[in-house]
Amino acid sequence: MKKVYYLSTCSTSKRIINELNLKELGFEFQDIKFDSITAEQLAEMKNMTGSYESLFSKIARKYKELGLKDKSLTEDDLKNYILSEYTFLKRPVIIINNQIFVGNSKKVVQAAYDTLNPA
Repeated sequence: MKKVYYLSTCSTSKRIINELNLKELGFEFQDIKFDSITAEQLAEMKNMTGSYESLFSKIARKYKELGLKDKSLTEDDLKNYILSEYTFLKRPVIIINNQIFVGNSKKVVQAAYDTLNPA
């Protein structure tokens, strides 16, 4: 499976998609703003990463607006927040076969690039 969960309005996601040539490589794209992630999709991502926390964006505006930084959130809380509000999913999420790459750090993007372009 080759899939990307992203936001079409996010310039960082668009830049990474272009840098990695994901359109040319036949990836399936899911804009999570217009096509919400399902509980099944999120569970699959969680199984690949090991936790909902690894998929949760603490830089989302709503994180501060809702005062979540001052709360102790469980894995179930994180799952429910991600399912209820797309901005809580750290993005982009790139799935290449059985590997998952979450977020936009240079290290994550480089790892995805290396997977797509083995030496």
